[in-house]
Amino acid sequence: MSVEKHLKVTGTSEISWKDAIVQTINEATKTIDYITSVTILNQTAKINGKKISEYLVDLDLSFTIERDRD
Repeated sequence: MSVEKHLKVTGTSEISWKDAIVQTINEATKTIDYITSVTILNQTAKINGKKISEYLVDLDLSFTIERDRD
């Protein structure tokens, strides 16, 4: 039997939403093993003057729980 856990995380980028997604997944894989999927829950941005200054993404990361892990 396999069990998956879901974790909601928020990431940012000054470049784009895509970059925010990629960077957030890269950071999450440093401390979370067995990530199997990602769902983009929300995309927002901060505005400074007339320009977007920061892109934000809320992600739902799924990962497998390993019972036999040492």
